[in-house]
Amino acid sequence: MRVYNFSAGPSMLPLEVLKQAQEELLDFNGTGMSITEISHRAKPFEAVVNEAVSLLKELLNIPDNYYVLFVQGGASTQFEAVPLNLLVKGKADYIVTGNFSKKAYKEAKKYGDIALAASSEDKNFTYIPDMKSLKFRDDIDYVHFTSNNTIFGTKFTEFPHTDATLVCDMSSNILSEEFDVNKFGLIYAGAQKNLAPAGVTIVIVRKDLIENPMSICPTMLKYKTQATENSLYNTPPCFSIYMALLVLRNLKKMGGIKEIQKINEYKAGLLYDYIDNSSFYTNNVVKADRSIMNVPFVTPSEELNDKFVKQAAASGFVSLKGHRLVGGMRASIYNAMPVEGVKALIEFMKKFEKENA
Repeated sequence: MRVYNFSAGPSMLPLEVLKQAQEELLDFNGTGMSITEISHRAKPFEAVVNEAVSLLKELLNIPDNYYVLFVQGGASTQFEAVPLNLLVKGKADYIVTGNFSKKAYKEAKKYGDIALAASSEDKNFTYIPDMKSLKFRDDIDYVHFTSNNTIFGTKFTEFPHTDATLVCDMSSNILSEEFDVNKFGLIYAGAQKNLAPAGVTIVIVRKDLIENPMSICPTMLKYKTQATENSLYNTPPCFSIYMALLVLRNLKKMGGIKEIQKINEYKAGLLYDYIDNSSFYTNNVVKADRSIMNVPFVTPSEELNDKFVKQAAASGFVSLKGHRLVGGMRASIYNAMPVEGVKALIEFMKKFEKENA
């Protein structure tokens, strides 16, 4: 029996996509081979990459002066790839609003003059710093931030104001809501939350930014290497890219980003409204900065938190245990989580509250 998977990643995938992958697993597109067996140099797989790139460009309205790359190593590898490729002047400013942006800041410091422009760690990352009052240094190569904070359940509703190149880790909210790609020089996102199984990372980079990597930048981390070879410099994570293609087709069929954003906002609204009107559950994030992808919440005690997680799992609501840095519970409600799943979770929460309040 399928359960409702509220994992922060790897996350659930659309059932329609999983069924298609199952049907094609032994014979992809009439080749007589599985997608996992086809050479990345073969035309059938090259077609997969090309269509996936085309769909990403269409769904996100990516202009022609950007490359779309499929790279390995997860978003965490980009914590170093970004400075290695973009630090031409040697200076960058970072905004730290969660665990992953903190790690990105730490890794970048190895390669240049990296400054902390703002942080919300003083209140355990429960808010996003005011972007209007934020000031950046002169003559920097880029400003880096993480648009949605998976662990702490916050998101940027306003992007940083700067003339410098804007770099964003969108791992946990890419394809969930509309935004203007033109505002960014580089966007990267691990696929395992809203797009595909773990193994591939999407990089959307403006073409003029790939020409001057640091001399110590490894060949595999150079964006120019991947751009020149259409992400096929070496054997890529073929199955993950194929699954991304199926998810992108499914998203287009649903009506694209505008339609999925409406659904995501509705799902999050249902869950937040219930939590806010409950005297039993609490969400500690500043309301204006709440994520529509990751919703952390707690009961009145650690004992009840543990009981909730166990009983929820037994009832078919899995992976609700919160991250160790926050505790409590976290419901990750990415694109593939149906409205019915959120409604069912709320009904379970009501029952648990009635029995334990």
